[in-house]
Amino acid sequence: MRLFLRCCCVVLLLGVSACGSQTGASAPPSEQGLLLGEGKASFYGARHHGRKTASGERFNKNDLTAAHKTLPFGTRVKVTNLRNNQVVVVRINDRGPYARGRVIDLSEQAAREVGMIRAGVVPVRLEILK
Repeated sequence: MRLFLRCCCVVLLLGVSACGSQTGASAPPSEQGLLLGEGKASFYGARHHGRKTASGERFNKNDLTAAHKTLPFGTRVKVTNLRNNQVVVVRINDRGPYARGRVIDLSEQAAREVGMIRAGVVPVRLEILK
């Protein structure tokens, strides 16, 4: 129930902020966002490369994209690896992760940028960017 309420608030805030936002503008990783929470991140790459995502676009392991269970497609999320404080900004274009206890699946390139390729799964903080 708590997660449901948090997601509803996030969707509402995104809807309100989208009214005045610019499209195509990218934010520097230092930009502050709305804290979504913390959890474990994993990544997916070569096996899914070229397949259609839930948003209808083709998955590209070299793009800075991610899968999230509930965030609207196109949402920009700042992901911070809590082990090394490396940051990446990704765009949600798919649904998942489906593994228990995980909050986000990053593309291979996004995982590389936060230094998690070797570990595979790392603790992260998620912030929604405006």
